[in-house]
Amino acid sequence: MNLDFSIIPRVMPALLTGAKLTLELALLSVSIGLVIGSLAGIARVSNGIIIKGIAAVYVDFIRGTPLLVQLFLVYFGLPSLIGRPVPPFAAAITAMSINSGAYIAEIVRAGIQSIDRGQTEAARSLGLTAGQSMRYVIFPQAVRRIIPPLGNEFIAMLKDSSLVSVIALEELLRKGQVVITRTFRPFEVYTIVAIIYLVMTLAISRLVSWSERKLRVVD
Repeated sequence: MNLDFSIIPRVMPALLTGAKLTLELALLSVSIGLVIGSLAGIARVSNGIIIKGIAAVYVDFIRGTPLLVQLFLVYFGLPSLIGRPVPPFAAAITAMSINSGAYIAEIVRAGIQSIDRGQTEAARSLGLTAGQSMRYVIFPQAVRRIIPPLGNEFIAMLKDSSLVSVIALEELLRKGQVVITRTFRPFEVYTIVAIIYLVMTLAISRLVSWSERKLRVVD
């Protein structure tokens, strides 16, 4: 087998375009997922039985089913309910955000529960309501503890974004597949794709490690 990595200059622009879309998908999904997950995570530790139950069902269902199935539900299943097709980008963001939100909810829940209970009691003794105690005392402290795990969630979503290639959204993996149809060099192209993924994940991992050192909480 003759390897030919001289194709790199020709294929790199297309692959970098796909990498850009991959980063956009991961960033948007985790950002929206952070909002969903924060609300669900707070609901998970609330005293309201109904809202706590709804949050638990959401988290268990999403974490218990594959992202690929969730993507198919949004892209192929949802149009039959709303009577119109869902654009691939919108379907990808929707499915990935909902998926990310469930995992972030558990990160937020764990972060909140890691705060000493005395903090809540102190806030309540100052006359703050349960909601005010969470908003002004507990959650701001929990944020410092959940940032490093959020970085890991971003890395996971970055890699899982490759699944959207099944709905013809041209992120990095899909771009690689398109390039292969033109160059007939699958080994070389997939190797380059893997290296680009590696560079992105290593860069984010280093950023997460740096943030952990900066935000480390001394108990």
